Amino acid sequence: MGRVTGRVLITGARAPAALDLARGFAGAGYEVHLADSRPGLMARLSGQAAGLHRHASPVLEPEAFWRDIDGLVRALEPVLIAPVCEEVFHLAHAAERADWAQRLFAPSSELLDRLHSKFRFIDLCETLGLPAPTTRRIASRAELAEAAGSASEKVFKAEYSRFGADVVIGPSAARLARIDPTQARPWVVQDRVVGREACFYAVALGGRLTAFSAYEAAWRLRGGAGYAFTSLETSMQDRLSAMAGRLAGFVGTGQFACDLIIDAEDRPWLIECNPRATSGVHLFGGARGLADAMTGQGVGTAVGDHDGWLGPAMWRYGLPTALWQGRLAAWRAERRRGQDVIGRGEKGAAIGAVFDSAAFSLRALLAGQSLEQAMTADIEWNGPGDAS
Repeated sequence: MGRVTGRVLITGARAPAALDLARGFAGAGYEVHLADSRPGLMARLSGQAAGLHRHASPVLEPEAFWRDIDGLVRALEPVLIAPVCEEVFHLAHAAERADWAQRLFAPSSELLDRLHSKFRFIDLCETLGLPAPTTRRIASRAELAEAAGSASEKVFKAEYSRFGADVVIGPSAARLARIDPTQARPWVVQDRVVGREACFYAVALGGRLTAFSAYEAAWRLRGGAGYAFTSLETSMQDRLSAMAGRLAGFVGTGQFACDLIIDAEDRPWLIECNPRATSGVHLFGGARGLADAMTGQGVGTAVGDHDGWLGPAMWRYGLPTALWQGRLAAWRAERRRGQDVIGRGEKGAAIGAVFDSAAFSLRALLAGQSLEQAMTADIEWNGPGDAS
């Protein structure tokens, strides 16, 4: 591999995106270490990391998490800490208690919250002149009742949520009655935009956009999480890249991703933001482009356009869906067009991902949760009240 540039610590090792980030940093000459409160076989068997580390859950054991992370950072002395999942919020608060905030590849906890909040993010879009549907926060049954008259034209969702969870589109009166917004757990009501769903992922460094990918997912879990990713057409990529560039000026340094709707007139509307890594990482093909974008070694903006899919999900969920919906030809075409982003030729990572998926599925069954909930319950962030 040649001279080692330095150590990098990538957290959220359970996510396939962490694996592709690890590949990129390893390809750029870094010694890569992965960490998670539930490190799985995928990360362990991939062979991408010099070390795989376990830390306490930031949700279940916040003080132990702080001690574990601070100790790990001091032991490894990484030049960069790259979060992948929602542990980024907990890390930002931990960094503010320590002296390694400059090494965390993320903005401050305040900026993270403004991006993550489904209300405050829309307010930011309005400030920056970016297109977004009208959105208001509701924190009581009375405020919910005020919005009930036009519910069929609205989208209701928890202010802090993920993977399409707690999202209700054009609800009936009976479904609306089951929503219970409170001051502690507010919801938002958003004008409904009809069109095709898309996403973009971006990296900002010093207020400048240094990496970008825009894509859509034709294959999704019931909750909305995609597992096959296709690059958007160039003209739309250019328009969205310009929008991401304006957001990058606000983010400063860190990863961020936006969900959007492209309406019938080909106009993109930003509907929410995830200030962390997302599946857009995979469109960079596991190459060093993202590492260069995060460390200032890249020239211009790295653009990801490598279509791909998550192997275990494509077989476990995609094939039954294809057979049930008569989309077998489309399923085969999707597999030919892209590449398994988990394996990328590595049998160990692919096999490990199958076992990890089974373990999370069992945990979800025992806890009465969805798979997405089981995969994030120990690291998720639901607003400032989660700060330890």
